[in-house]
Amino acid sequence: ALAPQRGWVRAGLEQRLAAPAVVSAATARLFAAAAKPAKKGAQRTKQEKAKDKPPPRRRPLMTKPVDDVYLTWLYRRPFYDLEQAVGMLKKFQQLDFTHPKQFVYINVFLDMALKKKQLDPFSGAVVLPHRFTDEVNKVLVFTENEQEAEIARENGADIVGGLELIKWILEGEIQADFYVAVPAIIPKLIPLRNKLKRKFPSTRRNSLGSDIPKMVQLFRECHEYAVEDESVIKTRIARLDMPTEHIIANLKAVIHDICTFKPSTYDPIVQRLVIRSSTSEGLQVNLDGILPQVEKVEEKEEEEQEEKSADDEDEAEKPVQGPVST
Repeated sequence: ALAPQRGWVRAGLEQRLAAPAVVSAATARLFAAAAKPAKKGAQRTKQEKAKDKPPPRRRPLMTKPVDDVYLTWLYRRPFYDLEQAVGMLKKFQQLDFTHPKQFVYINVFLDMALKKKQLDPFSGAVVLPHRFTDEVNKVLVFTENEQEAEIARENGADIVGGLELIKWILEGEIQADFYVAVPAIIPKLIPLRNKLKRKFPSTRRNSLGSDIPKMVQLFRECHEYAVEDESVIKTRIARLDMPTEHIIANLKAVIHDICTFKPSTYDPIVQRLVIRSSTSEGLQVNLDGILPQVEKVEEKEEEEQEEKSADDEDEAEKPVQGPVST
């Protein structure tokens, strides 16, 4: 409306400005057109961008502090000899006025790698040279022979029986810490395999055999441990008020038993060892003198040993055939 008065509108344009705009129904757009989808890879997520960024440079950890007051996170965790570490745990207890008979624990970090696969998480049982608890495990013996059953009872078995026990175990009426069996009854115990799992009698776990007194004595007094989180064993080994040499002997017995689950031709299964008490911090221990000394075998013997271990695993999953009567 103001354009004609300013004198800059061209001839004929005034009429076009004055005419009302006419919009056809065909060209009316009630909604905006949908945006074209972005090409694949055009937009990157924040996570992908974060991955491309170089990680922040961390200051290298120092090895040894120069005085008694320092920030622990600036220094590498020190390693101690086993005897020194046990002595420090005893000293911590005195300084902190904690219970003198508290348990001593170890955390064992494992290397489960083999050539073509990884070791499956396992559990073990070992008789410690120095008992630190009065607890006795409950042992159940499977046998259908009355003479063998009597021997098992005389040697301290808590429950002895044959096929009649299967129903009660499946229903949860009977439970035991360890299950022992003679070879003749193993084919009939297949229904219990999924129920018992790792506790199912097996020669690999020394719970399947003919020497009933030896098996019952082993599992009544043994100390059991198991792999947690795929590659860590956390277990107690002694009480802090025991003599240092007894604590060390128990620790070495557990470590040596753990090392039997991996062939000696590979790198040691134990990679790192931490010892602590119930109320103390963990102390890293030097492995020198703790791991069993083994000699490297020839390549052929190595393959035979690996095949043997594989056969043992297969045997644990398959029922043992009893004697065939003719």
